[in-house]
Amino acid sequence: MKTNSRISFCRHYHLVVIAVQSLCLFGKRVDSATIEQENNFKSVLKKMESDVLALRDEIERVYQYRCNLSTLDSCGNNNYNDCTSKYPNEECAVEDEFVIGCGGDLACKASWDTTISKVSIPGALAGELYGNPADPELIESVCYTRLAEPYLVKKFERDTYHWAQYNVSPSWTYFGAHNGMFRQIPATQREQCGSYDPRRRPWFVAASSGPKDLVLVLDVSGSMNDYGRLRLMKEAAVTVIETLSVADKVGVVTFSDDAYVLNDESTLVRATKDNKDRLIAAINRINVVGATNFHAAFSKTFDLLQLTFERESSTGCNVAVLFMTDGQLTTGPGPEDVIELVNSKAIEFQEDFRRKMTIFSFSVGQDADEVVSKSIACGTNGIWVPIEENQGSETDIATAMAAYYQLYALGLGDGGNEDFVAWVEPYKFFNRKKMGTTVSVPVYDRSV
Repeated sequence: MKTNSRISFCRHYHLVVIAVQSLCLFGKRVDSATIEQENNFKSVLKKMESDVLALRDEIERVYQYRCNLSTLDSCGNNNYNDCTSKYPNEECAVEDEFVIGCGGDLACKASWDTTISKVSIPGALAGELYGNPADPELIESVCYTRLAEPYLVKKFERDTYHWAQYNVSPSWTYFGAHNGMFRQIPATQREQCGSYDPRRRPWFVAASSGPKDLVLVLDVSGSMNDYGRLRLMKEAAVTVIETLSVADKVGVVTFSDDAYVLNDESTLVRATKDNKDRLIAAINRINVVGATNFHAAFSKTFDLLQLTFERESSTGCNVAVLFMTDGQLTTGPGPEDVIELVNSKAIEFQEDFRRKMTIFSFSVGQDADEVVSKSIACGTNGIWVPIEENQGSETDIATAMAAYYQLYALGLGDGGNEDFVAWVEPYKFFNRKKMGTTVSVPVYDRSV
């Protein structure tokens, strides 16, 4: 990747993560566990958390040099990607690892390079030749994180010896930025260029938003059939659900003439793999018909939340409502009634349950409502995002809907949350196709 750009930078947050295969950590049956095994397990978790916090400190340290000319000048030709680069010291990976090789002379099915880190960006952001980024901020992220490469290499060497006592390979270490840049050691190849976006992985959202109650409110009126919006909405909603962790609670409300809770749930459900799979299956079965009733949509949403709070089935943390529509309010009570309903319920939840509700509104297409959607978002200190018709790709809508965590990220790095860490339920790793778990932490620009 090449760059000769000097970039100005405002406050942003980023994320780091350390990952270890859960199969190796949880190989013993619980009913045969001993006190010694339990203590060993606790020491493993403690080390992973300590390591990821140390990595956070290193990333925050090198971030201070992001605008140095030497950082940018040395960046150009000194980064390796996971698609077109030939790694300098590629070798056969540990036997039980699954890594896509580069097609060199190695006589093994899996290869990696543990002496360097590799960089990747989502394909939609690769605006230059050979998959290089065009955006100055992306280039800056690539360059300043390269300063952490010596640390990453040394860490992998130390981890090789440490994890040998547990008969597992060293943990993989990642850094994911808010703009989609991803750096990892060991360096590995991918089967498909530009297919990975760290912002859409569970470990990223878990660390950037913390535990939360989340309700997706989806417009399924007849106009959603236009311009392929139904398909785009489904893909975006699925993306949001896939990023949730077991620490979250989730529900989905669909609306047209009236509103319904998907799967007839009475309260939010924990975002376990089974529950997420059931919600995703139900979303993919959605059909569209009818008019657009905002009041019914929010009435049903608030009933779902209230019962969740009353039954103490909530996470007790942030409450996010993601509202997506492509049209104008065409049936039911008018705009003033909708806005009054939202504002009064926000106050009621705060007073009765000490729960702050934030609404994030997404208006898709030039005919979509702006007045009500913007008012209800701003009234709860949320965010309103208009999505133009020519931006209506799955990537644009999914990225916009998933961006709610940016607001919540601001409070995770201060005060009593300074060393906040997030664990996620074991899931299938993107490249290795093996089950594992991750621990991640938010990283901040603390200079402002």
